[in-house]
Amino acid sequence: MSPRAAQIPLFFCLLLFAHTADAQTAKEVILLDSKAQQTELEWISSPSSGWEEISGLDENYTPIRTYQVCQVLEPNQNNWLRTNWISKSNAQRIFVELKFTLRDCNSLPGVLGTCKETFNLYYYETDYDSGRNMRENQYVKIDTIAADESFTQGDLGERKMKLNTEVREIGPLSKKGFYLAFQDVGACIALVSVKVYYKKCWTIIENLAVFPDTVTGSEFSSLVEVRGTCVSNAEEEADNSPKMHCSAEGEWLVPIGKCICRAGYQQKGDTCEPCGRGFYKSSSQDLQCSRCPAHSFSDREGSSRCDCEDGYYRAYSDPSYIACTSESII
Repeated sequence: MSPRAAQIPLFFCLLLFAHTADAQTAKEVILLDSKAQQTELEWISSPSSGWEEISGLDENYTPIRTYQVCQVLEPNQNNWLRTNWISKSNAQRIFVELKFTLRDCNSLPGVLGTCKETFNLYYYETDYDSGRNMRENQYVKIDTIAADESFTQGDLGERKMKLNTEVREIGPLSKKGFYLAFQDVGACIALVSVKVYYKKCWTIIENLAVFPDTVTGSEFSSLVEVRGTCVSNAEEEADNSPKMHCSAEGEWLVPIGKCICRAGYQQKGDTCEPCGRGFYKSSSQDLQCSRCPAHSFSDREGSSRCDCEDGYYRAYSDPSYIACTSESII
């Protein structure tokens, strides 16, 4: 048996039954999802005798790649695992979701004083991929991660998996990308999945204005103000430009201002449709198209005024809703 195997008691056979399914919300843009990759992740393990990449199956029996470490028999462990370089796109605030299992130290004989029940999460921000080089002093600690639930030898016998989920934030970020790193100091851990994402408010049409995809701000309390663009054949209401705010959670807040359909068009859902033949709308302030008044007509769609029939007249200064008459007005 290899030295590595000797350090790992009955522990990770239950990865086959780990429940790792989670639905991506509409507000998330995924930068890394380890369980979506079925080939080897090939993250950096330092020293090489520490974290080990292994294959497993999720609850749907889909292959997943995971990392484990269980160096609990000797004190002063310092085992590092580093992801590949992650491009952050245009995000400033990043979320890291970790799913992991952790062994209860009390269920392991002979490890009193050497076994731990936490691990540390770090990141290193950089504009470029530095390859396989790794210097621990470059990394900034995000947090110490502890398990809400740890499992025991009895859970192994009953084939029960106690999966923990922890989410941490990084930001504000200013460089093009970053690495994540996990430091084991003597725990028995299976890192089942790592998901890295940022949040954005997705394109929406509100009050006939289009608000584009907008990345959330760099702080939890940030509100990003966005000015909307009127849909086709609409215009901004006077002194009331359409605006919304994108919240830190990727939600659009209550809109301010609006767009209105211009003359010859009326609102239908999130669009402005032309008035039909025989109808008109003379002003953007009018809500709906109106039927042409007596002895007048519109022979095209999108009319803002109806023309008088032959032999009928209306003064040019008359409002558009006035009927045409058979008497010429001079």
